[in-house]
Amino acid sequence: MTQTEYLPTGDQIVQELPWRWKVQGKIFLIGGLGFMFDAWDVTLNGVLIPLLSDHWDLAPAQAAWIGTANLVGMAVGAFAWGSIADLIGRRAAFTATLLVFSVFTVLGAFAPDIVWFCIFRFIAGFGLGGCVPVDYALVGEFTPRRQRGRVLTAMDGWWPVGAALCGFVSAGIMATIADWRWTMLVMVLPALLVFWVRRSVPESPLYLVSKGRTEEAERVINSLVERTGGTVRKWRLPDPEQAPRLSLGNVFEKLGQVWTFNWKITAAAWALFFSILLVYYLALTWMPRILIGAGFESARAFLTTAGMAAVGILGVVVAAAFVEKTGRKWILAVTAPLSGLILVLVALVIEAPAAVVFWLLAYGFMVQVAIPVLYAYVSELYPTALRGSGFGWASTFSRIGAGFGPLIFVSVLWPNLGLAWSFALAAVLVLAAVLWMARFAPETKGAELH
Repeated sequence: MTQTEYLPTGDQIVQELPWRWKVQGKIFLIGGLGFMFDAWDVTLNGVLIPLLSDHWDLAPAQAAWIGTANLVGMAVGAFAWGSIADLIGRRAAFTATLLVFSVFTVLGAFAPDIVWFCIFRFIAGFGLGGCVPVDYALVGEFTPRRQRGRVLTAMDGWWPVGAALCGFVSAGIMATIADWRWTMLVMVLPALLVFWVRRSVPESPLYLVSKGRTEEAERVINSLVERTGGTVRKWRLPDPEQAPRLSLGNVFEKLGQVWTFNWKITAAAWALFFSILLVYYLALTWMPRILIGAGFESARAFLTTAGMAAVGILGVVVAAAFVEKTGRKWILAVTAPLSGLILVLVALVIEAPAAVVFWLLAYGFMVQVAIPVLYAYVSELYPTALRGSGFGWASTFSRIGAGFGPLIFVSVLWPNLGLAWSFALAAVLVLAAVLWMARFAPETKGAELH
């Protein structure tokens, strides 16, 4: 082994830099704003279902397609953009996702009927679906190893912000303008502003290193060392790799690589994403309609759902505080099944408004302890070459479940089993996923990214 081979690699240098808000913090803020719009848009499905049910006189099974089209579009976007980000770079994918979302959100607001509305919502979801895997890959690869767990966990703090904003803004719009189209249009201008700001974000140095783009990687890494005040020392690049060309075959090749890397770990990631987010999206999509059916006025239902989302900010704070102390697996093992159980309690006390509000707030807190830890955990299970794809495909699987799960929930489960047993079935799926994780997936606290 030569003396050069004893030097640390560029990606190791990045992971050991000090944290600076003006450097890595800027990436965290810009990435988080995109994540906020993801939350806002998903929460908007729950607002639009009762509004468009009245506007177009939709049956519950028809109204369910409002959320399903959007979430299935996000599912397709999650795997497509995650894999594309691994192929063409985080920065290019990071910038384009919000532009697609903005254009087709505007078109959806002026859709003439439910069919065209669902088509436009699908395409808008495709654009926005790329935000989560791409943003987590980019932010994670800029973040020093010592802070990575807290930073990736804190990323999910943008989710309850976006979900709460959706509820509060929608309630305000319907109380004043009373036009459902403005609940969509109000998102577009800030989304376009974030799209413009994203153009200033540099490419991920870990991505450049993995692709052998040596001159670019050296410039980015040296700039990071200088701007953070890190220790200046010699480092080396690994042997260059041949960057693959973008093609549909490459995208699905990544799926195969995700499973051949370690099928037990991938099964754990997919099961956790599917079950935990199914429970969350069931509540987010149908809770306004459930509350209205229980006697809540529309504005109060939207505000209650917004409160459920807003209290999740405290959950994210708790998750960020404990994720590096207890590790990822223990937090998920406790909070994920409890979230499902609390949702069952909501169904059991649905006729008691005060109790419903209490348990919804408890649910909003508990589930937002679990979800940010889930995102941080799954993003750390894969090596650099598969990080975007690994997270993206797991997110895809969860979006498919979140898209079709509420459709099955309102068409089959709820009418035949009742609300409480339907939520209980989802909670059992969470418990099964957690048990599989406990047996087959590793703890990633403090692990180096490779």
